[in-house]
Amino acid sequence: MSISQPLVTHLDRDGGRIAYTVTGRGPLVIAIPGMGDLRASYRHLVPALTAAGFRVATLDLRGHGDSDATFTRYDDEAAADDAIALAEQLGEPALLVGNSMGAGAAVIAAAHRPELVTGLVLVGPFVRNPPVNRASALLLRVLMAPAWCRWVWAAYLPSLYAGTKPADFDDYRASVAAAMRRPGHARAFSATTRTSHAPAEAALDDVESPALVVMGDRDPDFRDPAAEAAWIGDRLHAEVLMVPQAGHYPHSQRADLVAPAIVAFAERVTAGA
Repeated sequence: MSISQPLVTHLDRDGGRIAYTVTGRGPLVIAIPGMGDLRASYRHLVPALTAAGFRVATLDLRGHGDSDATFTRYDDEAAADDAIALAEQLGEPALLVGNSMGAGAAVIAAAHRPELVTGLVLVGPFVRNPPVNRASALLLRVLMAPAWCRWVWAAYLPSLYAGTKPADFDDYRASVAAAMRRPGHARAFSATTRTSHAPAEAALDDVESPALVVMGDRDPDFRDPAAEAAWIGDRLHAEVLMVPQAGHYPHSQRADLVAPAIVAFAERVTAGA
């Protein structure tokens, strides 16, 4: 089974093109995936948003999916700039949905261009650097070297789906692996793994947009997912949704719980738009 997508459009940026798709009509939502992921990670959320009357744009990060791998920067700030540029191209402010490093990008975008951001949904969010000792950091650098990072990522990905896996997980995992085999994409992914989330943490106090934090209760990327979600919630005065039986991708693992919550939040923050 293949994961179908709407017509792919490209956003021209300095150094390459960002791939995105748009579905639906209504207030704009821009969904930013995380590192090593595809815009299709939002495949279980987009139908709920479009059915509720939203126009949803999903993009591929630099060097991921259908986006070019010709850039010199692959960090949170670059992803934030791309999301801002996409909102400008589509001609209206957007509710930003970001997963993992995409959440850090969403925070930076909201801080830098508040007039273009109606709200934030931060899913499994990396908005600060986790505590890592030097040995662990060195090991990660070695494991994520361009020569073999795609095999390491393919082996590691199932662990990030701790708890309930979506029914189409095997097909989606194959799509992720296929995308990373494209020329230059392994190198770009390796560069992305070196990004620092310090700029996102520095931007937190400048965010004025309403926010919703969504965290899987089994997210293996955090020592204490509930504590991390609470910390982000406190910093942003945000609502927090802890999702049972979910890891780093609650929007696809437990769409039955997450999609209605995001739709309800989107309806509140865009009321009157």
